[in-house]
Amino acid sequence: MNLANIRFDEKGLVPAIVQDVQSKEVLMLAYMNEESLKKSLETGETWFYSRSRGELWHKGATSGNTQRIVDMRYDCDSDALLVLVEPAGPACHTGSYSCFSNRINGEKREASPNRFAIINTLEEIIAKRDAERPEGAYTTYLFEKGVDKILKKVGEEAAEVIIAAKNRSHDELKWEVADLLYHLLVLLREQKLPLDAVLQVLTERHNAKQ
Repeated sequence: MNLANIRFDEKGLVPAIVQDVQSKEVLMLAYMNEESLKKSLETGETWFYSRSRGELWHKGATSGNTQRIVDMRYDCDSDALLVLVEPAGPACHTGSYSCFSNRINGEKREASPNRFAIINTLEEIIAKRDAERPEGAYTTYLFEKGVDKILKKVGEEAAEVIIAAKNRSHDELKWEVADLLYHLLVLLREQKLPLDAVLQVLTERHNAKQ
């Protein structure tokens, strides 16, 4: 990134939108000045400028909830940044996965006409569980047990899918495929592999076979 291209405002600041590179959930909005932007690029973790305290701050320096930078972009006007990160915990000081958890009208999000929208929703929920680790949640249990436990569950669910298909039990097959997809999404999160990367490979393979 060429810093000369960034248009800082009259106070020497530029807004930085932080997004989870895997779930695509917007985590927070903060501000950077030239120094914090340089430190972010040099260290590979997010640094911001606090307008209230008038000083630089390293995200996660005290909480441990750091954000490893995967990519940084600026918009067409060069006056806003998009920072794609792998978060090591909640982004919000309240302990929430994202700072943007409150709706203005208080209503639930309308169901998307996209029949695969549930995959996006599930990916966001898994990312939230990974960041917040709520006690008693099954997804928390999987993340805390680690990759071996997750792989064991993936193997078990794959075997159940095979059995249901061999038995031609469609009702059972629906449940087993759903469980397998869920555990695969957990595995992708644990491996820090975005679902988009998998879908890109799927697209490439599909196109190659046409």
